[in-house]
This record gives sequence, C-alpha cells and structure tokens, in this order.
Amino acid sequence: MDVVKALTDSINTRDYWFKMKIRVKDESGIELSTICRQLKLESADGKKYETDCANTEEIFRIIQLT
Repeated sequence: MDVVKALTDSINTRDYWFKMKIRVKDESGIELSTICRQLKLESADGKKYETDCANTEEIFRIIQLT
C-alpha cells in the first residue's frame, strides 16, 4: 500500500492494488502474488493481518509491470 500510495494519486490504495493485481494478470499473465509474499504484520489495533510485502528488487519489478 505504501508504494501504491507513493506512486499514484489514488484515494483508495487498497482498491487500486486489488484492481492492479487483476489487470497485470489479465495483460501479462503474471500474478503479483508470486512476486509479493504475505506476512502477518501487527496493525495499530494490535491484531496481526496478512499484508503483501516486497523487497526492493520485487518493488522495481512491480513498477515495470504497471
């Protein structure tokens, strides 16, 4: 979400990311879930949620696909 927010003017970054994953899969046949891994990260409410995470190389790959 942080990268999407930094690179787009989207108000709803979660929705943008969801639609982007679908678009990339339809256009390129590549699933972003193979690039990003989900890790359980603690949120402000103290609960842990699965969150899409990527390292620097993976983020550059995502940017190339968009």
